[in-house]
Amino acid sequence: MKIEVKCSCGEGNCPEWAIVELQGVVEVQPGFQDRLHNLEIGRLCRPSSQEVYTFTVGYHELTGSRVTLKKPLLVLKKVKQSDQGPMPAMAQLDVIGVIRHKILFKTRPKALISKAEPSPTVKQRTSDSTSATSNQ
Repeated sequence: MKIEVKCSCGEGNCPEWAIVELQGVVEVQPGFQDRLHNLEIGRLCRPSSQEVYTFTVGYHELTGSRVTLKKPLLVLKKVKQSDQGPMPAMAQLDVIGVIRHKILFKTRPKALISKAEPSPTVKQRTSDSTSATSNQ
């Protein structure tokens, strides 16, 4: 089988992608099993001046860092496949991105539990009003 790889975005102009690597398992609730396409599982944030990333999933927050891959990876999209009788099959792939970094989350998640605001405590004075008894 002959596989042809083409890059339509030009040399050095391919969009930059990244891999998000998590430790553990991300489980999908049974109601979402058939709707995984474009399913949002959390929020990935990076403060502008730091190389520290935070990933918030529900009530859990993970902290990770950016790691450079030893060898870059290509993101490919299958364009067409021709099967012409006795000729060997041919597939064409288009490069849609390059992955040079991964965001690694290797620590345990921190629980995001909102603390209830303390209600103002009212101290009540116990009035020890002892009635003066007159000694007669």
